[in-house]
Amino acid sequence: MISVVLLGAGNVATHLYKAFIKSKDVSVSQWYNRNLEPIQTYKNEVEVVDDINKLKKADVYIIAVSDDAISNLSSQLPFENRLVVHTSGSVGIYELDKKNERGVFYPLQTFSKDAEVDFKQVPICIEVIKKTNLKTLKSLSEALGSESHKVNTEQRKALHLAAVFVNNFTNQLYRIAHEITESKGVEFNILKPLILETAKKVQDLSPYMAQTGPAKRNDKKTIRKHLKLLENQHHKDIYELLTTSIQKTHGRKKL
Repeated sequence: MISVVLLGAGNVATHLYKAFIKSKDVSVSQWYNRNLEPIQTYKNEVEVVDDINKLKKADVYIIAVSDDAISNLSSQLPFENRLVVHTSGSVGIYELDKKNERGVFYPLQTFSKDAEVDFKQVPICIEVIKKTNLKTLKSLSEALGSESHKVNTEQRKALHLAAVFVNNFTNQLYRIAHEITESKGVEFNILKPLILETAKKVQDLSPYMAQTGPAKRNDKKTIRKHLKLLENQHHKDIYELLTTSIQKTHGRKKL
């Protein structure tokens, strides 16, 4: 049984808590946040505290707060020589205070407050300084049903950057598509099977091989029609930028 103390009350901390309490191999000893209100709902399930000096001894302390707050919070911990990890994709492992053993437990997934997360579908990227801590964090991943991946700092930062492209940027493109359909009174829902098929396709094909559309086939006539249809200059700029990117990737001449 791995004992865990959670620090933070955001989306990642909340989803981790919900997953940990379902595991027979993990015990959440405490949940800390400087403001108790966000975690007050769980006070009948786990001990919630807002006093950092009252933290109990545990196998792993998981800091799941905003990137800017990680270093400061780790320096405030009132103990030494215990395993402290953060959950960020972009914060370096050495930004954790060196008075404790340091690690990273990065769940590579998008977390929204009201969306359920199946951790069996969430890869956990693990980074440690002390090799003996690798086993503990791997066991913690297994307790969630997650596949773990040992990475170094540069690899993790690259994954986080790539995740911004496949998740955040893609979601913004969904938003633009929603604006386009909405402006003509057509339902965005009609596009959802296409969204699913696009995601499904790259499970078996490389993104390079899966690419289709007017930019790849250099259909200049259709591209011009699309640009003419776009009324929002910002949307037009994005269309031209992505079209150029696809053309460069697939060796097509620009407009």
